[in-house]
Amino acid sequence: MATVIDANAFRDRIDERRRGERSFALVDTRPRESYAGWRIADSTHYFYKPFHEFDVDDFEAETGIGPDDAVVTVCAKGKASLDFAEELEAAGYDDVTVVADGMRGWSGVYDRTAVPLPDAGDDPLDIVQIQRRAKGCLGYLVVGGRSAGENADSDGSGRVAGSDGSDRVAIAIDVSRHGDEWRAAAAERDASIAAVLDTHVHADHLSGGRALADDLGVPYHLPAAAAERDVAYSFEPLARNETLDVGGVGVKALATPGHTDDGASYLLGRSAVLTGDTLFTDSVGRTELQFAADGDSDAGDGATDGEDEPAGAATGAERLYGSLHGTLLAEPDGVVVCPGHFAVANDGTTGDVVPGEPVTTTVGSVRRGLDVLGLDREAFVETITATLPEKPPNYEAVIAANRGVESPPDETAAIELELGPNRCAADAGGESTADD
Repeated sequence: MATVIDANAFRDRIDERRRGERSFALVDTRPRESYAGWRIADSTHYFYKPFHEFDVDDFEAETGIGPDDAVVTVCAKGKASLDFAEELEAAGYDDVTVVADGMRGWSGVYDRTAVPLPDAGDDPLDIVQIQRRAKGCLGYLVVGGRSAGENADSDGSGRVAGSDGSDRVAIAIDVSRHGDEWRAAAAERDASIAAVLDTHVHADHLSGGRALADDLGVPYHLPAAAAERDVAYSFEPLARNETLDVGGVGVKALATPGHTDDGASYLLGRSAVLTGDTLFTDSVGRTELQFAADGDSDAGDGATDGEDEPAGAATGAERLYGSLHGTLLAEPDGVVVCPGHFAVANDGTTGDVVPGEPVTTTVGSVRRGLDVLGLDREAFVETITATLPEKPPNYEAVIAANRGVESPPDETAAIELELGPNRCAADAGGESTADD
């Protein structure tokens, strides 16, 4: 009987293989089209359909894998790969493992890692980066001191996030539908989550922010501009430059439209800025997913297609240029940039990013090393709209769900809706030399 492991245990095996501590061949049995569109890095394709004759000689000739190799099998849901593993065992393979729930399970794998901050930064600020490995989505837990109430702004201008009596107070930002990851990160730091924020209405994954806030009985915040996108549920708006006090650390909402009209970044004291899908370590946000033709975003709560796309992309790019140069790049060079995503290619590779390690850069590094940021406004707009990348899977339905106007009927539908990589970055051309 083949060994069955869950996706988290499989993640650990992948990390061991990367470090040279383990060797195995990963065989993906899904149809070729599914494999080509999204897969795990360094996997081998071999299509297998249950209850069809298996030819071991054909398998070995096609893949170069033999009975002496350790084999891990994966499919869409974990069923076909289990049958395939049993065929391999019957053919004399004695080290075969199956990933339970297949790519569905892989889509829900996370890593949690602390973000290094400058020595002269804000005490007692801690930032936990919560990485969704298969999609490249990045969320955050921002942890302050003991009691936000004791550190409220003296003039009352800062909205205070309160604590339930835990040692520290925290806020959760860009939460996926797997909110338990943020709960676990808070528990590890003996912190209570006092508010939940999103940087914008997402197009690549289902937000779990509102659900987590409801479960915890705490406020759910969106940038104030989200009201213009006909969001159908209630939220507490964060106005431009409005500040939350989180255990003595100011969290300031910076309006950074461009990727979307409602996009915001959150400046954490003097130390870091969470840039959402405005600025990444190696690129900037794509700009056509929301905006409609002729710069009119009133109908932009779905998406643009066909002839509307270039005009919509240019509208967003104009705004993005202003957000980058007028807001984010105005911060000091040492401020740590914490993006909302890292790139995951269709083949599962992540470039210079090592999953499980912090994905950050600094304002100074991107200013000097990201070529697209050195362009004037006209050249910037032309560059990032010249080639519109492949869109996130099911992005229109994801936007609708995150606006609250549609909802997946069940967990299976939610899983299927957001399978695949994020694809939120623009094709900025060339290679970045920014430090990660």
